[in-house]
Amino acid sequence: MQLRPAELIINDDGSIYHLNLLPEDIATTIITVGDPDRVHQVSNYFDRIELKKGKREFVTHTGIKNGKRISVISTGIGTDNIDIVLNELDALVNIDFSTRTLKSKHTPLNIIRIGTSGAIQPNIPVDSFLISEYAIGFDGLLHFYEHENMGFTDIEDAFITYCDWNANKARPYIIKYADNLAKLFIDNRIRLGFTATNTGFYGPQHRQLRLKPSQMELMQKLSSFSYQNLQLTNLEMETSGIYALAHLLGHHAVSLNCILANRATGEFSKTPSESVDELIKFCLGRLS
Repeated sequence: MQLRPAELIINDDGSIYHLNLLPEDIATTIITVGDPDRVHQVSNYFDRIELKKGKREFVTHTGIKNGKRISVISTGIGTDNIDIVLNELDALVNIDFSTRTLKSKHTPLNIIRIGTSGAIQPNIPVDSFLISEYAIGFDGLLHFYEHENMGFTDIEDAFITYCDWNANKARPYIIKYADNLAKLFIDNRIRLGFTATNTGFYGPQHRQLRLKPSQMELMQKLSSFSYQNLQLTNLEMETSGIYALAHLLGHHAVSLNCILANRATGEFSKTPSESVDELIKFCLGRLS
């Protein structure tokens, strides 16, 4: 089947529409970060940078670290941007742009998110690292694609019941990291977590400035929810979307979180940039 121009949008220079990248521009190991400025923070540790491109909030650097080719790309904030980035990265390796047809051989990508997050359990220290073993998505992105049961409906149902989940909101979905990729990062300094992905930073994460969140007790329910000793650990805004689309597209994904805030204790990191930098160095060391 040939993809129509309105489905696969290719720029005049042959690059994919939003990311402005050519198929040869990316490695099969890709680090995603939210902040475009963090791309430089990662690529600063490359031995050599072979490519720098950017369009809108999407900045990409590809280079070499200890002989391994790695790309780092900024996604911006939220699962709406993740929908763009994951689909376009997949298109770069699994669609023939010259014929607008799917390639017969599938190329899997290893996708590692390096992001910041806020803990909701008091025993998770600020400036610590957490790997999202599971993610629960409140974003609804998965439901816009055909998919089979991910195997966690029992936990989803228990969560919906316990939190008295509003039927006007998308059904939460749960998905796990890619075990084969995650094993690279298992370490005593990184705790395993159950991450909640939210659709915003203020009301969806129950911060109140001038607008009052619709369900003020939900934060307490999130932190106290437990299913067979599985507790929610932290909040952020991209992981469930990355895990969901990576799974559907046949890629491997893992999310590494630097805990900059603890919502239970009210603390915020005094050295956020330095803490994120430590996570970047840890990640690159394991990859290369």
